[in-house]
Amino acid sequence: MRKTALKLATAAGLFAGLTGVAIAQSKNVTIGVSIPAATHGWTGGVVYHAQEAAKQLEKTYPGLKVIVKTSPDGASQANALDDLSAQKIDALVVLPFNSDELTNPVKEVKKRGTFITVVDRGLKDATIQDIYVAGNNPEFGRVAGKYFVDTLKQGNVVVFRGIPTVIDEERVSNFEKALEGSGVKVIDKQYANWNRDDAFRVMQDFLSKHPKIDAVWASDDDMALGVMEAIRQGKREDIKFVLGGAGMKDIVKRVMDGDKMIPANVSYPPGMIATAMNVTAAQFFTNAPMRGTYVLNALLITKDNAKNYYYPDSPF
Repeated sequence: MRKTALKLATAAGLFAGLTGVAIAQSKNVTIGVSIPAATHGWTGGVVYHAQEAAKQLEKTYPGLKVIVKTSPDGASQANALDDLSAQKIDALVVLPFNSDELTNPVKEVKKRGTFITVVDRGLKDATIQDIYVAGNNPEFGRVAGKYFVDTLKQGNVVVFRGIPTVIDEERVSNFEKALEGSGVKVIDKQYANWNRDDAFRVMQDFLSKHPKIDAVWASDDDMALGVMEAIRQGKREDIKFVLGGAGMKDIVKRVMDGDKMIPANVSYPPGMIATAMNVTAAQFFTNAPMRGTYVLNALLITKDNAKNYYYPDSPF
């Protein structure tokens, strides 16, 4: 499969890239979209962008029907895939709740001749997908690790993982590679499920176990907020900063305002679901077959450029 670097995560950016592509004759196509429910801020953004993209696509392409289903956990999402298949969908755009639990259910949908677009959390078997759209997860980890090396230079760091997925492994392994040969040491790491409350509890555990922590890689903005609250309640002054990721507007605003505890962030836009939906629709309604891997760059957000990433009207 070819790999294409997309600089824009928005549906508008994709449409701009397709303006020169001839639109095929009207046809009836049904696209199912299966995504996690808004269990935290980033997935809340995913749900918002999916619903907005569905409305826009149905207006753009006569004959297109888009069905968006949200699921609170992996088992529910597997059931949702069965429901979508029963509606005879032509394509499935799926952001798996987790990699292990959803690989076989998506494979079953594929066996029915359905075009498959996988978003963000990769499946265990990449041959299932026709298209893969994601943020640059290895780069997400590398950019964060480099920031720690350049800024902290040396010290003890604790790491917050998301949930057991391909993308989490890519992020963490490349973060740790970026630290190799530096004075920055990871003294603990634990899953917190990209969840604010779970991160709060994990950080309380870290604070009780480790008398000196110099900085925290929360790796997610919801988890960063939980971490910050635990630090505040614990009255720990040894921690110099917390680095999250994804570009939550509240976090980006803190970066803009020069908050010393939140000096930077790493981009990972939830609008990638809209990109995936637009690319999938283009497969059916344009004369340019869409196949391959589309990767959106992970960029360091600092006080100098934060205004370019701040969207006050966004739900995330």
